[in-house]
Order: sequence, then structure tokens, then C-alpha cells
Amino acid sequence: MPHNLTGENGFNFNSKLTFPSTSSPVENGQTCDMPSPKEPCTTPLSNGTLYSDSNSPSDSCIKPLCNATAEAEAQYNPGIKYVSSEGEDLACGWGAFAPSCLQIFNTPKGILFFLCVASFLQGMTVNGFINTVITSIERRFDLRSYQSGLIASSYDIAACVCLIFVSYFGGNGHKPRWLGWGVLIMGIGSLMFALPHFTTSQYEVHFPKDIGICSSNQSVHCSETVSSLSTYRFIFMLGQFLHGIGATPLYTLGVTYLDDNVKSNNSPVYIAVFYTAAILGPAAGYLVGGMFLNIYTEFGREVDVTPDNPHWVGAWWIGFLGAGAASLLIAFPILGYPHRLPGSQRYIVMRVSEAHQLKDGSHKTASDPDFGKTVKDLPRSVLLLLKNPTFIFLCLAGATEATLIAGMSTFGPKFLESQFSLSASVAATYFGYLVVPAGGGGTFLGGFFVNKFKLRCSGIIKLCLCCTLSSLLAIFIFFVHCPNMPMAGVTQAYDGSALPGSSLNLTTACNADCDCPREVYSPVCGSDGIMYYSPCHAGCKMLSTSTSRKVYQECSCILENTTDVGQATAGKCTSSCQSMPLLMCLMFVVILFTFLSSIPALTATLRCVSDRQRSFALGIQWIVVRTLGGIPGPIAFGSMIDKSCLLWQDQCGEQGSCYVYQNSAMSQHTLIAGLVYKVLGTVFFLLAFLLYKPPTPESLPGSSDASENGNSDLQENKSSVQTEMDV
Repeated sequence: MPHNLTGENGFNFNSKLTFPSTSSPVENGQTCDMPSPKEPCTTPLSNGTLYSDSNSPSDSCIKPLCNATAEAEAQYNPGIKYVSSEGEDLACGWGAFAPSCLQIFNTPKGILFFLCVASFLQGMTVNGFINTVITSIERRFDLRSYQSGLIASSYDIAACVCLIFVSYFGGNGHKPRWLGWGVLIMGIGSLMFALPHFTTSQYEVHFPKDIGICSSNQSVHCSETVSSLSTYRFIFMLGQFLHGIGATPLYTLGVTYLDDNVKSNNSPVYIAVFYTAAILGPAAGYLVGGMFLNIYTEFGREVDVTPDNPHWVGAWWIGFLGAGAASLLIAFPILGYPHRLPGSQRYIVMRVSEAHQLKDGSHKTASDPDFGKTVKDLPRSVLLLLKNPTFIFLCLAGATEATLIAGMSTFGPKFLESQFSLSASVAATYFGYLVVPAGGGGTFLGGFFVNKFKLRCSGIIKLCLCCTLSSLLAIFIFFVHCPNMPMAGVTQAYDGSALPGSSLNLTTACNADCDCPREVYSPVCGSDGIMYYSPCHAGCKMLSTSTSRKVYQECSCILENTTDVGQATAGKCTSSCQSMPLLMCLMFVVILFTFLSSIPALTATLRCVSDRQRSFALGIQWIVVRTLGGIPGPIAFGSMIDKSCLLWQDQCGEQGSCYVYQNSAMSQHTLIAGLVYKVLGTVFFLLAFLLYKPPTPESLPGSSDASENGNSDLQENKSSVQTEMDV
């Protein structure tokens, strides 16, 4: 009985089904010949399993009868050619070069591995290294926080420009090629980001070894090249632009490529593993980047400063060279994958639609197999998505979460550095310890819960709502903050009293004759437990080098009330704040529940739109998320942190980066931003749940669970065959 069936996914099936199974049905382009009694196991399919006939047309192509262990060596025999029903070659390779040894990777797990490596490198570079070295780059190139925030946002700006083009045309094109070229461009961007290190002069601390000592006639010569270093921010922005362009296909086409080639129930797990790699990337970036920052940026040079010194600049550029080279290498295997994997067509056919049902029925337009293949369908595609309220509110919820994630990931290490008086490398390492288990674990658990409980679209949105409410309660941890370390002339007067009008007063009677330059910031910790701007501002007249750390003596501004009379040690004072364990634990909870909702929200987005619009829907969602969240997030948080600054760098009258922040103001601003965005996210998830209209029960097949698991067999009657093929 001939059937010419067209599903929502746009696949035409011209197969001749004869009952009982006396013919050779064709599925996914694989011909299942009837074995003879003498040859009970001679029919290889795309996965290498051998099959024979059965009592139904589908059994001969679905039910394995033989273990085929004896013929495992011939599983990827060169004589087997992977060809789809449209005659398309589905072998893994590059053009005519497609050796049989590569076909072992031509599976969902194979492409998942390479995509995980690519997402790991992207996360490690963009969300790990850049956020880790942001303080060092500010110091090295005289940047302010809002300028470094603009560098971070350049990634999202580039992604927004490319998303519509990539998701619309790439969604109907050869996805692995789009993915491979994207990873290649991303690698070039990493190399570009490291370029300023090799094009600038060597970094030097602009004061002699003993200039911090109290003496007369001290001066610092202003260099005309200092202020021009800030123009290198455009090179960093270009590198971030290339990062954004290259990563655009990764989280749109990569997700839908995985979803197309696995069972619907397994899709959340595959996507969760993919995103978990993307989360572990930043964690590795924080840890590895923190280690690199302990290495001086100029190799082979002996310097007197240590990583604890605020003038120290670590080797921020090493990570970008390694990640760039790795990205160039991993791009080539991805370019070799076929348009779709062998055997994947049956998963697409059996998928049960959960798309939101529009009142006017216009959602059925996307079922047309030719819809979305030309530019003229672009306005209609956008209109269909805009008429889907569930999709819109899921996008807005994602934008609110992205704002908080982008802001905190960019300036989270700086927050810890200021609150607990840590060095940049130690703060980055601590933040990495938070992100590894919380972000990675939350991402994987989100996909696991969807798969474990087999949640439908409405249940998935409920899970997102619960996660957002939990993280909303934990955000109140930012009520807790550590007091600033007392610093003479900055947080308090030299006599311990409050500064009038919170104005700086670094000069007093005890250091008036020292002629201390403002350009030299080299904090010391006095024996009285108070920090001073520099040894000169503490009135120190002698330097002792008998120990591993510099000790300044005869400091006239230090009160003589301890055994170490008039002494100061180079570096910041150690914070005595006891709130670190509590703050770190509740920050862990906030990160965990924030990322716990990420994969469920992504899965809900894929489910609430038509199958042919999934890639384009992800592209539109990423545009909304980046435009309203990823781009303004770092800029807003950077401006907010700038308002918390107490002490700015002074370079010959020009304002540079911030030296000291007011911890209480930083915590308050972070708390307000967290509450606003978490409340908005909760409201948007709630509206998405309330406005979601699933398909009516009559429109779903009676055995939807079976079909979704991919285990449904065609029955020996015409009506059963028709029902299963319609699914």
C-alpha cells in the first residue's frame, strides 16, 4: 500500500508497506533485506546491529535478533555507505576523504564529545579567562571598570548582530559546517585578544625601588605613552567580537543538532552534558587563569613586586594563546560531520509536538516542509514567535537571569577581592571553586530532572519557577558584607576619626615633610593594624630587607602602641572578617539554583515552538537574552561598582582604575540588582506557565509515551501504520 506522508518536520516518506512482512521496507535510507534461513543475521543498519525479519514491517528494521559479536569487526566495513532517504551521503569525513575508521565517531555521542570540547573552550575563554584577568587588564592598560565592562559586552553585541542570520539560514543548512567555521573564528578571536601583549612595550612599575620612603624632593615623571594604552581596548573588543561571531552557532545550531539526532526523552540529558561542559569551562578558566596570574607578565624579568602588590600584572595572555590553538584544532573534526547522523530520521518522525497552540491556528503554518527555506518567510517566522506568549516570557526570564549571571561572572572575583582583601589570583581561584560544583552540577541536574521525571512543557516551566524562587531567597546573603580595612586618609583620618564629607586626606602633619607622590600606590600594613597608601604616607624612613617581605621602619604616622613600634609591612592588611564561609555557602546556593533552571528553560523553549522553528527560536531568544541581559549586565554592574569606589588611581591628573572600594555600598548595590532581576525572572516564568496552551488531547496519538521513547512498532493493519507515521 503506497503512502506519501509529510510530517511537521518536513520529511517526505515514499515507502511501500506490504502486510504481512514479505517486502523490504525502507527506513532512513537503510534497506532491510529478508534473510534466508541459512543467513539469519545478514542485515546491517547504521548502528552496526544486524537484523532479520519479524511479524511486522517495522520489526525487521527496529528489533535486533542477533548479538552480532562475531561480526563486530565488520561493523564499520568500508563497503557500508551511509545514505539517507534523499540519497544524501551521511558518512563522516571531509569531501571524498571519509575513511571507515572515522565512522565510529559518526554517532550522537561522538558529536556530543566534540561539541563539549568546543563549548568548554568557549566558556573557559570568554567567561573564564576574560573575567579572571579583567583586573590585570585594567591595571596594565589603564582601563576603568565601565571600559572593561564594554569589552565583556562586545561578545554579546557581536552575537546579536549574527544571530538572526546564523539561526535562520543555518537552521535549514548544513549545521556541522556552520559549527566548525564558528569554532575556527572563535580561535582566531582568542589569538587576537592576546595580541596587545606582544605589540606594547614591556610592562614596568613606574617608580624606583626606594621611592616610597619618606624623603624630600620626590617626583614621578609622567609618560606620554601611559594614557595611550587605554586605546588597546579596541583590540580587546575586536577579539571579543570574533568570539561572539564564532560562538553564535554553538548554542543555537549545536543544541538543535543534538536534539534532532537523539530521542526526545534523551535530548535534555545530551543538552545538559553539552551545557555542563560550557559551565566547567569558566570554572577551569578561573582556576587556570588564577595560576597564570601568579606568573609575571614579562617572562624572564626579575622584579621586586609580588602578586600581593597592587602594581603586579600576571601573565594574563597565556590562556588565550592555548585556548585559541585548541579551538583551531577542534574545528576540523566538527567540519567533517554530515548534515544529520545516520538513523536519526526516525527520532524526528516520532517526536510528539508540544508547541503552543495559537487561537487563530497560524502555528500550523510552520508545518509546511518548504517553510523557512527562503528569506521571504523570515517576517512570518518572526511573527509566529512574537504571537507565542510562552516563548516571549521564557525569553524575558532568560534575559533577567543572564543579566545577573553576566554581571556576577565578570565582577564576582573583584567582589571577593574587595570584601576579603584578597589578591586577584586568590579571588579568581575561590570564585572558580564556587562555579565548578554549583554551575556545572546545577546545569547537569536540571537536564537530569527533566529526563528522570519525563516532564512535559508545563511541568518544565514549573521546575524553572521553583528554582528561581529558591535562588531569590538565597540572594539576601548580600545583606552580609565585610567592613573595609581601616585605611588612613581614605576610610578614616590619621587620628582615627571620621573623614569630613568622606573626602580623601592623605597628607597630615606626620608626613607633610615627605613630599609623597600621589601616583605611587603601594599599600602597607602598619603595626597598628591600619593600612596606609604607601610607606611614604606612613612616614617610614627606612627599609629592611632581612626578611622575605619588605618591612619599613621608623614610620612616624604609625601610633606607638604595639611591640612593633613604628613598623609597616608591604602589602594589604589581612582581613579579619569571619563572614567568608557563610557568604561562600549562600553564593553557592544562588549559583546552583540559577543554573539548575537553565537547561529546563532551554528545553521548554524547544518544546513550545514548532520543530521547524527551533533553531530560529533559539536565535531570537539569544538576541533577547543578550540585548536585555548579556550586553547591559557587565556595563551596569561595572558602573555600579565604579560608584562604590573610594580611591581612584591618579596618573598625572588623569583618573585611572579603582584602588579601593567601599564594601558596604558594593554589597547593597549587588543585593538590589539581584532582587530586582530575580523577582522579574519569577514573574516571567509564572506568566509563561499560565499562558501556555498545550495541544489538545485529541490531537495527540494514543501511545505518545511509546512513540516519544522511540520504541513504537508498526501494527499489522493500515490504521496503526497511519497513526504511527503521522506521529
